[in-house]
Amino acid sequence: MPAVISISGVSKSYATGFQALKAVNLDIEKGEIFALLGPNGAGKTTLINIVCGIVTASSGSVTADGHDIVRDYRAARSMIGLVPQELSTDAFESVWATVSFSRGLFGRPPNPQFIESLLRDLSLLDKRNSKIMTLSGGMKRRVMIAKALSHEPQILFLDEPTAGVDVELRRDMWTLVRGLRDKGVTIILTTHYIEEAEEMADRIGVINKGTLMLVEDKRELMKKLGKKQLTLHLQAALPQIPAELKGWALELKADGKDLVYTVDSADSVDISLLLKRLGELSIVIKDLQTHQSSLEDIFVNLVSERA
Repeated sequence: MPAVISISGVSKSYATGFQALKAVNLDIEKGEIFALLGPNGAGKTTLINIVCGIVTASSGSVTADGHDIVRDYRAARSMIGLVPQELSTDAFESVWATVSFSRGLFGRPPNPQFIESLLRDLSLLDKRNSKIMTLSGGMKRRVMIAKALSHEPQILFLDEPTAGVDVELRRDMWTLVRGLRDKGVTIILTTHYIEEAEEMADRIGVINKGTLMLVEDKRELMKKLGKKQLTLHLQAALPQIPAELKGWALELKADGKDLVYTVDSADSVDISLLLKRLGELSIVIKDLQTHQSSLEDIFVNLVSERA
């Protein structure tokens, strides 16, 4: 697939000497959902703001659908919708007026049918005449999404889009996001709800301290960096792992009462041989449980290892 966003050697340093981004290179494919993960202060919002023309990069270049964001700003920006972290709307305007005004800012002709359809998709139609100041936090977040989509962009940035939104509204939003992706819109999101990235994203990027640490297909990332773990709860504690089991990747925990077997997620595991060997050694298993790494486990391990 062709790259709809191309980021090449982008760095950002401030007058204080703080370097927010360090030579970031990233291509985002048309029609994918790309999740950018990282701890607070990692550089996620700075990178998004550079692509959207809000912050100027210290070095490097960015193109949006082939348009340079500096030399051809107007064309590049017309391709992009942005839902920022912070809620910032005209509190005294109605929902309909503020969304329609946002569309006009990009030079798009009035299209009441489109605005009505957009508000319906976001469950805002019955609030179209309500002033923004009267809405709940979740509804205000939906208005921000409606504003970002008002000019029918082909690229949508969602910077922590579900912060402060209840579970039901969050699910509604992700249904909308899937629908946009199905229509060919490219979605780039940052989120601290890692389960959302795990559920929604096609590819994952991890950024920390301004450095893009990795970019990987979600499934491949979980295969390569994930772990499968089998914990055997023993009837009687072992003082040490028997010599006959040294060939297995085993460790003792819980004062010798748990025997833990860990392998890479990509490896196929036949535990019947291990269970058979334990039986031959008269090691009685009281219970067992399995665990497979989540995206959150992988993310935490990556960031802590390279901190």
